[in-house]
Amino acid sequence: MPVRRLAQPPRPTSEDVPAVPRPRDGAPGDRGNRPAPAAGGAGLRLDIQGLRAVAVSLVAISHAGVSSVAGGYIGVDVFFVISGFLITSLMLREWSREGRIALGRFYARRALRLLPASTLVVLATLAGSWLFLGPLRFADYAKDAIASAWYVVNFRLAEAGTDYFNTDVPPSPFQHFWSLAVEEQFYLIWPIVLIIALKLFRRRALLAIPLLALAAASFALNLHLTETSPSWAYFGSQGRIWELAVGALLALAAHRLDDIPRPVAAVLSWAGLAAIGYSAVVFDESTRFPGHNAVIPVLGAAAVLAGGAAAGRYGAGAVLALRPAVWIGGISYAWYLWHWPLIIIVPAAAGFGEHDGPLRLIAALCGIPLAWLTLHLVENPMRFHRAFKAHAARGLSLGLGLSAVAAALAVVATQFPPTLDEGAARPSPKATIAAASDPRAALAELLEQRVDKLPSNLEPSMRDTAYKRSRVYTDDCALTMADTVQTQPCLYGDKDAERSVVLFGDSHVAQWFPALDEIARKHHWRLYSFTKNACKVAQITIEYNGGPYSTCDDWRATTLEKILKMEPELVITSSSNSAKLYGDGDMAEAWGKGQAETYRKLQQGRTQVLTLLDTPWPKNNAVDCAVAHPDSLGSCARDRSEADPKPDVTKAIRAAAAAEDVAVIDPYDWVCAPSGNCPVVVGNTMVYRDYGHLADGFVEALTPVVEAELLRLFDTDLSRRPGA
Repeated sequence: MPVRRLAQPPRPTSEDVPAVPRPRDGAPGDRGNRPAPAAGGAGLRLDIQGLRAVAVSLVAISHAGVSSVAGGYIGVDVFFVISGFLITSLMLREWSREGRIALGRFYARRALRLLPASTLVVLATLAGSWLFLGPLRFADYAKDAIASAWYVVNFRLAEAGTDYFNTDVPPSPFQHFWSLAVEEQFYLIWPIVLIIALKLFRRRALLAIPLLALAAASFALNLHLTETSPSWAYFGSQGRIWELAVGALLALAAHRLDDIPRPVAAVLSWAGLAAIGYSAVVFDESTRFPGHNAVIPVLGAAAVLAGGAAAGRYGAGAVLALRPAVWIGGISYAWYLWHWPLIIIVPAAAGFGEHDGPLRLIAALCGIPLAWLTLHLVENPMRFHRAFKAHAARGLSLGLGLSAVAAALAVVATQFPPTLDEGAARPSPKATIAAASDPRAALAELLEQRVDKLPSNLEPSMRDTAYKRSRVYTDDCALTMADTVQTQPCLYGDKDAERSVVLFGDSHVAQWFPALDEIARKHHWRLYSFTKNACKVAQITIEYNGGPYSTCDDWRATTLEKILKMEPELVITSSSNSAKLYGDGDMAEAWGKGQAETYRKLQQGRTQVLTLLDTPWPKNNAVDCAVAHPDSLGSCARDRSEADPKPDVTKAIRAAAAAEDVAVIDPYDWVCAPSGNCPVVVGNTMVYRDYGHLADGFVEALTPVVEAELLRLFDTDLSRRPGA
């Protein structure tokens, strides 16, 4: 995409370490304190607690911005494997002991273990979001809170990740609940499958058949989704089940793990820990994940679990079973719950722009004492209370009640959203420019008028600016990253007119649609929209999701053929000049050659081409910055000299246009003041809707300015040839 990694947080497994076969010479690395024997002659696996500590520490530190462990998100895979191993072990022991698995009791245990702490964190995060994260995204955060309470937030995040315009939206403070949702969705299925398998198969080895089938299907889907829909691959449960299944498969062989030769087990456990460390250090945001790369931490975790049972004092348990690691492992679930909202909310409370720095790490570490308090004041008292522990129905009722309360409070909170500090009313750019005898001069005057506080008459509203889309989006005429064929006619303007204008490019040409549609209707032009997100008009292959953006190349070739057959009077091209070339070569040089090639293909017969250069980029997401600084909007503005992320590419496009006699419009004078200041608010209107796209309301206000420039270049009948 850049599909923004919506911060990939793992969630530690939710069950205590169960009684499993005890290592032959006690807990590895335990300095004289052997674990107390469990019922049936089994002992506690302290190395598993230590493995939890490693995983949660990696993820908390990586989320805090420590680049040396940028791949710490692999902790999610480690925790899924641990969970599959432990929960399946618990169910198998219950079957061996009682001849059945009581589903009601199983789900009651899950509810008592998970929901008291998670409900507390949901409500605290909701309050923190209301106080410090502003009104713009609060409605979405409240929906995330509801989805988190009912274990479906991963689907919301997966769907949001497919929206191209969400790539620079701040991550939700509830985002880390996605892995809890994935795990619970797995446990809606797996206990039932296991019970059926236990009744059908007498041999323990045969129990692996349904699990292997489930794992194979999930892994294949994971590989496919990683290529086609990264957000669904990451957040969707369908492509993650195989990781839990690996742990469950290991649990089926748990009774044999103690038979592994001690030297082999020791090497296996250390190799597994090394694989986890390798993933955390080598992987980063650019790594295709999960995909095949997830195999490394998954098998690493499985190796630690398998080898730790028999490795003795020379295995990885020598480190993992140390007291500090075991202690962190014991609070890992609660620390995980707290660390992410603290990372998001604390810097916001301290001031916008503080997300990248030591404050993130301090906030994450503050989750440790909160986790300890949560464990002892909330988790354990509720979990072990005799009123619930011996009564499955009560435990389930409590769980449902907690989820319902959290969801209800989130619904109520949306009725009382936070408000913004507002300044005085400001003039409307749309009305001012439309009434002016010289629209360009009126615009320049408005741009020079500094707006330091959000106007009380902001129009459109901040939320409409950020979330509402023009018709090319609501009509499905702006293709997504995966699309190659435009199925809609996408015809606008005066549909019965004789003359035609085509919009061709990515979202940075689509952003001009509100103005061009009005102009086309006024001057009786048909207006066709052919746009695809992040797809450049230049004949170049750019990188997407670590590979070539091949759907862009296919769409561009098909669309060029379609345009040539149409023979329109004018083709208006524009693209964001921010991209990464796939493969080797100089970006600006390749872009210039590719742009010239596209111009040569388009300029045939009566068809003329106009290039709208890319617009100035704000320094960050403009709407979020304005919400964070409603009384000091100047801090969100940017100087014109710094607003082009790729000036060498812009220069190459200009050169290609000059070589092919293509008209060029530079929109910088429409967005930045003559003094060089590029504001985020002009009059009572937001200039941008996000990090790099102009707001529809501002584009509508620019309509007379755009119209005057088009008529100057091509006349009302589109017959004039600029420079002729």
